[in-house]
Formats: sequence, structure tokens, C-alpha cells
Amino acid sequence: MDLLHKFYSLEGLTVVVTGASSGLGLDMAVCMAKLGAKVFALSRTGQSKVERMELLPEQIVHLSMDVSDELSVTNRINEIGNQHGIDVLVNNAGVSLRKKAEELTEKEWDKVHNVNSKGIFLCCKHAYPFLKKSTLPGRVINISSMASYMGFSEIIAYNSSKASVLGITRALATEWREDGILVNSVSPGWFPTLLSEQVMDDDRREKILRKIPMRRFGKPEELSAMICFLASPAATYINGQDFSVDGGALTYGY
Repeated sequence: MDLLHKFYSLEGLTVVVTGASSGLGLDMAVCMAKLGAKVFALSRTGQSKVERMELLPEQIVHLSMDVSDELSVTNRINEIGNQHGIDVLVNNAGVSLRKKAEELTEKEWDKVHNVNSKGIFLCCKHAYPFLKKSTLPGRVINISSMASYMGFSEIIAYNSSKASVLGITRALATEWREDGILVNSVSPGWFPTLLSEQVMDDDRREKILRKIPMRRFGKPEELSAMICFLASPAATYINGQDFSVDGGALTYGY
């Protein structure tokens, strides 16, 4: 148990998770808190959408922040960092919409990119001085998507924005290598979330399942386990990498 604690405990760490009011982001926050971290779960509302709040660990604090608004990011990140420091930043906030490319408006394109791409950059930028001071190496874990690698119809803005997450991850991993900050990303496959339900109908669901070798959608804890690992002392020699948690979907062949 001592060795497990040494490698995988998050005790004493301050973690920021964006897009954490519900779904996968909230599950990440809960798992990290159960491993001992103090977690700031950020979302636009600043409130958990889970009704039974007593089930959440006491060390989770819900606060509001709009990742697409630099003033909002600056104020909130500085507030947390100045009072508690920041050891781990998990950029999970994301949006999507289903629409044919030729019908997509500039405003809709910008909305998706402002959250999924610009939002990650802003959070990284303003968390940087605090991550640099972390007693670990500081960690950035960006949530990308299998859409970073594969083309999907009618979600071109999402495809584009998630592909940019890989570029941001690799660039910062290189630029911040001498600052003691490790930057990696995780590309989830299909998990049952409100975001995925917005772009999935019955026909699309069947097509997706046929392309997943494991023939099922992922469970939230199967993604959170990877996030916790990348935040832990066990992952101090991993930098600039992307990890697919997708049931083998990217390996699909015929």
C-alpha cells in the first residue's frame, strides 16, 4: 500500500477542473478528490447539477468561470492560485453542435472554437505562473477527442477545435519543458454525456457502436482513471502525449 500511495495519491495537490458541473468533468473532480486532492470544479454556473450533493467529497469547491472570457479566466484562476496554488489543470470544458458545414454560421463556428480551443489556451496561460511553482512537476491535462484524428460528418467546428487541442498540447509541452510543467491530453471516445447526446440519434448511435471493437460506450470512471494517473506522481516522465480512451475505436479496421 505504501508504494501505491507513493505513486497514485493526489494528497496535498490543488486541482482545477473546467466544465465540472456534471457528467465526465464532475466525475473527474470526484475521483481526484477521493484520491486526496483539493479540487476546484469550475463551470459557467458554478453549481453542481447533481442533486445529491452530500455524495460529493467535501474537498470539492464549485465556482463559476467562463473559459471563453479572458477576464473571467484571469480573475478566477488568480483567485484560486494566489490563495491555494495550482498543481494540476484539467481543461475539460467543451461544446459542440450538429450542423452541415455549408449551413454553419461564423457565429456558430466562433462559439465552438472560443470554448474548445481559445478556452484551453486562456486557462493554460493564466494558470502557468502557479503551475510553475508546483512542488511536483505541474500538470496540464487537456481533454481532446477522437474527433482530433477522425472526420465526423456535421460537426466540422468540433472536429477543427479538437484537432487544435493536440497542437496546443504539443506546443506547450515543448515550450514549458524547462519550467517543470508537463502537458498531455486525453482523447475520449464515445461516452454517454449531454454533449454526445446533442449530436447523436438512433442511427448514428448504431453506426458508432459498430465501429467500437468493445461494442459499448465508455463508463465515466474509465476516463477519470486516466486523468488521475496523469495527475499522479506515477506520470512524471510523460510529456506532450495524447492518450485515447476509446474502447479501441481508433484501431478499427476491416
